[in-house]
Amino acid sequence: MVFSKPLKVSEVNQYIKRMFLGDLVLSNIQIEGEISNYKCHYSGHVYFSLKDDKGKINCILFKNYIENIPSDLNDGDKIIATGYVSVYEKDGSYQLYVKKIEKSGIGELYKAFEELKAKLQKEGLFDLSHKKELPYFPRKVGVVTSSTGAAIKDIITVIRRRCPIVDLVIYPVLVQGVNAPASICEGLRYLDKRADIDVIILGRGGGSVEELFAFNDETIARTIYDMDKPVISAIGHEIDYTIADFVADFRAPTPSAAAEVATPDIKEMMSVLDEKYNRIIKSFIFKKNEACMRLSHLYNNLNFYNPINKVRDLFQEQDTLLKRLVLMMNMKVSTCKDKIENLNKAIQYLNPVNSLERGYGIVTNLNGTVINSVENISLNEKLKILIKDGILEVRVVNINKERLNNDED
Repeated sequence: MVFSKPLKVSEVNQYIKRMFLGDLVLSNIQIEGEISNYKCHYSGHVYFSLKDDKGKINCILFKNYIENIPSDLNDGDKIIATGYVSVYEKDGSYQLYVKKIEKSGIGELYKAFEELKAKLQKEGLFDLSHKKELPYFPRKVGVVTSSTGAAIKDIITVIRRRCPIVDLVIYPVLVQGVNAPASICEGLRYLDKRADIDVIILGRGGGSVEELFAFNDETIARTIYDMDKPVISAIGHEIDYTIADFVADFRAPTPSAAAEVATPDIKEMMSVLDEKYNRIIKSFIFKKNEACMRLSHLYNNLNFYNPINKVRDLFQEQDTLLKRLVLMMNMKVSTCKDKIENLNKAIQYLNPVNSLERGYGIVTNLNGTVINSVENISLNEKLKILIKDGILEVRVVNINKERLNNDED
């Protein structure tokens, strides 16, 4: 069939997309392969490729399906991806739209892991309230692990470096295979019964999911939960999680990290002790100085309240008051003198004799009565006028009642 006119690129892509979606196989398919270029976008979508020795297909998993995939996927993991194949029209490329991922070969194991995890979590074996405190300075550390693996070597190396005075009790066990859970439980129970053990490390080096699966055993989980001693789990690498990790009182990412968590760094402790010693010395010096200052203050208070000092102060206060009294008396006498002098000047000013010196006279009748108004005399009346050097006798020949006008303009 040939179209009568050319198709647009987008039309071709849409046509191919409909073909993919209409295909019964491609619309619901499972593809097995190895993960490559695994990236989790900030949007929440996951992008990766699936490949085998002969080919590759691009894949995308949208964030609404994120709960359907294992949380520990990495490049190189073999998986079975379930989804549908379609075309991304913008690029004209086809890709697998993934809805679910299971690790290849361990799908049933992973399912069993999740079911056991959910069961134990519901029963409360993972509750934080049940977690026991780790001792700060254990005298003896018990280790349950393989006697030939790298884990025990790492634990011994770290503890000898950090705190060589801590003793180790190693209980060698199987760490993989069908007999491993029973061996591990036996070691945990033995160390838990020993009164000299303070903390227990359950460890194993890295390995595949199948190799680590022995630690997903329900018996091990319940054994750890029932133990009296705190347990540190250190199984595999940081990205590996087992049921034992969730039940343990503390989960370390590696056996070396478990050794660091279990024991203090003696060099750091010495540094802390030195710091505390210096703080004690400084505190002692501060207290001593504070006591000396208080003693000095009490001594000053004693001198301040000394009755002899009070008497001396009263004597000094008496002298001060006497000086103030003499000063006030002198000021009062001086003020009185000034007042008397001013009054004397006023008297002198008002003394009629002084007026006579200035050419004034005092007019009296013959009886000696002072005449101060023309109303008190009559014509031809004889009067006396007292001047500075004598008395004049006169007769009134004229009375002029006009008053002298000395007002200023």
